[in-house]
Amino acid sequence: MSLGQPSFGPSWISRRLSGWMWRFEHAFERARASGRAEDDTRIRIFFVLALFSLGFIVLAIGATRAALFSHAAEGDAYTAPIGAARADLVDRNGQMLAADLLHYGLYIDPREIWDTAETRKALTASLPDLTAQRLEKALRAGRRTFVTGGLTPEVRAQIHDLGLPGVSFEPEQKRVYPLGYTAAHLVGFADTGGDGLAGAEAALNDDIRAAAASHGSVSLSIDLRIQAALEDELYKAVAQFHPKGAVGIVTNVHTGEILGLANFPTFDPNKPGASSLNARLNRAAGSIYEMGSTFKGFTVAAGLDSGVATPTSTFDATHPFQLGYRTITDYHATHAVLTLVEVFQHSSNIGTARLGEEIGPDRLHDYFNRFGLTQAAKTEMIETARPLTPRVWNEDAIASTSFGHGINVSPLAIARAYSGLTNGGELLPLTIRKLAPGTVVHGPRMIQEKTALTLLQIMRSNVSCTCGSGKSANVPGLNIGGKTGTGDKWDPAIKHYSSTKQVSSFAAAFPTDGPLNAPRYFVLILLDEPQRDKTGADPTGGIVAAPAVGKLIERIAPFLGVKPRPDTTPFAPAEAPANAAEEH
Repeated sequence: MSLGQPSFGPSWISRRLSGWMWRFEHAFERARASGRAEDDTRIRIFFVLALFSLGFIVLAIGATRAALFSHAAEGDAYTAPIGAARADLVDRNGQMLAADLLHYGLYIDPREIWDTAETRKALTASLPDLTAQRLEKALRAGRRTFVTGGLTPEVRAQIHDLGLPGVSFEPEQKRVYPLGYTAAHLVGFADTGGDGLAGAEAALNDDIRAAAASHGSVSLSIDLRIQAALEDELYKAVAQFHPKGAVGIVTNVHTGEILGLANFPTFDPNKPGASSLNARLNRAAGSIYEMGSTFKGFTVAAGLDSGVATPTSTFDATHPFQLGYRTITDYHATHAVLTLVEVFQHSSNIGTARLGEEIGPDRLHDYFNRFGLTQAAKTEMIETARPLTPRVWNEDAIASTSFGHGINVSPLAIARAYSGLTNGGELLPLTIRKLAPGTVVHGPRMIQEKTALTLLQIMRSNVSCTCGSGKSANVPGLNIGGKTGTGDKWDPAIKHYSSTKQVSSFAAAFPTDGPLNAPRYFVLILLDEPQRDKTGADPTGGIVAAPAVGKLIERIAPFLGVKPRPDTTPFAPAEAPANAAEEH
């Protein structure tokens, strides 16, 4: 500031106010000295009016400044959600999965209660789930105490209308899952503080909180129509075969979007604490299994892609095969020399092990790495479990892993690997987010495109052929392809693989015809330790899982825009062994 120019800072204002106060004080003294009381009163009234006027001017300036120049109102910040607020979760079609709704907490102040007995009786009748112990503790507390929360506006109004002194309410947000058990493990749940604890609620926690601040919603990848059909078919299989657990997955192989994910047992996310840890376990992501013969698809893909084998290559399955420390046999022995396609159709352990031996330990390990089988399935869900793999990749490892033993992976890892094998050969991350229509997703190349085309046809032949282990999944016009799996479980009690406990599954892709970039979907149904049903048949993958997959695909194909088309029957053999239609 230039010399000679007055400064209007705080010191200047202070000096001016001091000067005015000095003049008013001397004005009072002059009035009293002159003996004119009316002048003294007039000056005091003027002084009070001046002070009030100055106060109003300051308030007006502050309010005007806040309204015009403050950033508080930008983006509706004055209505910003409290810390616990979470955005709605919806499916890919906008159907509600989770929402924050206004509820109320009930408080009691015993110091204001007139009649304790009447209050106790009225609250017990209105809140049957409220424990007597909790109510008594609040009635005897001697201060205002929280009693229970999550009261709906209707329940709050009902209690309020009773006019009970000492009973009051405070608003609170509560996370509500209107569909209850549906998609519970994928949707997950949040705590009362507004933090996600499981499923999408935990995986997308930051996005959900951010969307709440902007009054938006978060769209998940699942389609409730597909989810409902998946759960229905999975639970029908559960009711028939009584497994200890079960999993169902549907994915879009070109985007990695999870269109449906189901687990058994399940739970109600509105009351997660009322369910056991076993029920809340997301088996699709957080459990690992020796999958059995579904792994033969990976070994066959490695053999084709490496040039070790072609569909017409032959493998001697006439007698048991010794590899490493293991003697390998077939569940339904064909006692024949089989082509690679027939090895897949009859799910021959011997033929697959011979193929694995030709591929070699290092090369097979490399392909399993490419397929994502030696790492946790890449997805947003925090529950995703890491696999158990052989410490040393040698002939002993090939003797087991080539047909799905000695390696434990999650169902999501299987879904991710098969999606890559059937989308043209790219390993994509799985996602629970809805991607924008037309989104193109790329990942590292697993296999050549020609390998993917050949594998799709081999998978189709396993379902279309009456000799194939997956024939019970066939639906005319949908060209389903797939691979059964039945993995015996290791029993620590006997330190050996059990002959009665197994993991039975079916991994399928549809439709298998058309170009590699045509719409295509993957389906997996898995039952953990299924029991024999009334037919008494051994509950293998072809018996318990393949039929469920076929029924599911028939139901969801219209939702996905997959229309019936001419059936393809690639690699149809001239004549198949009569007893080779099932695998172990």
